Amino acid sequence: MNSLSTSVRSALTFGLCCYVNSTPQVQIARIANIENWYFERVVFPGQRLLFEAPGNAHLEIHTGAMASAVLTDTIACSSLKVKSSEG
Repeated sequence: MNSLSTSVRSALTFGLCCYVNSTPQVQIARIANIENWYFERVVFPGQRLLFEAPGNAHLEIHTGAMASAVLTDTIACSSLKVKSSEG
């Protein structure tokens, strides 16, 4: 759930981003560095995750085994932006 107040959302510039889980493991994708905003999704092997995020957000990738998950990567969402086919 992307919960962000309207006033805070209007002050941020959001962009469409894409992350692909190219591992054979289930991952958790999470953005935690934006105040008053929460984003967390399960990403299965081979799955593409499309999401909107502020330009200064960082996507944390947690990969885990049975009952634990380890932070394995942090990616700037600006590097995951989907390029527009228009103009």
